[in-house]
Amino acid sequence: MELKMAQPQLSESVATLLRDRIMSGQLRPGERIRLEEVAQETGLSITPVREALLMLRAEDMVELQPRRGHVVAPLSRQDILDVFGLQGDIAGELAARVAAGITPDQLAELRRQHEKLRRAAQSRQVSRVEQLEFEFHRTINRLAGARKLSWMLRAAMRYTPTRFYAADPEWRSAMVTDHDALLDALEAGDPAAIRPIMARHFTDGAQRLVKHLDGLGIWS
Repeated sequence: MELKMAQPQLSESVATLLRDRIMSGQLRPGERIRLEEVAQETGLSITPVREALLMLRAEDMVELQPRRGHVVAPLSRQDILDVFGLQGDIAGELAARVAAGITPDQLAELRRQHEKLRRAAQSRQVSRVEQLEFEFHRTINRLAGARKLSWMLRAAMRYTPTRFYAADPEWRSAMVTDHDALLDALEAGDPAAIRPIMARHFTDGAQRLVKHLDGLGIWS
């Protein structure tokens, strides 16, 4: 897969690529990551790849081992549950704040975004689903007006293999259902109803990923 990246974002883009592969099981715990191979695949020099691996080492996603180089760090089922549980808690709080003061125009815009997402999901446009799902939640997070909390959610969301989900027809259907419930709760101005909806949205994601990784024998 060839990547086209803007110069200032080279290392971040490589880190995103590798992080996604680790979380989706394409790269397994203990597997070696060779700088030269990643550089050749992405069409980049060694430098941004090395910088990306430094970033992932700081996140405990990879380790530097003597005589082996960079290898994928251990990953457990509980790690997956912890990350997605944190995402659900933060996203639920942000959405609950939006429910307390959302305007009719803001709700209408969210519904327009959701309809685009629904159509993309029905027509199995994986890349478009990935993009529109991100934009839908980004709009909610911005409406919350909580910059630091939103930043924390963005940091936690880095560990979500978005392409894995967007390509799953069962997830796409569940996502549409969750968004419908979320929009209804926003329209009702019901913060208490929103938190469990968000929790279910992310818990479902965790369970699907754990089941996928179980099937790959990733924990062995």
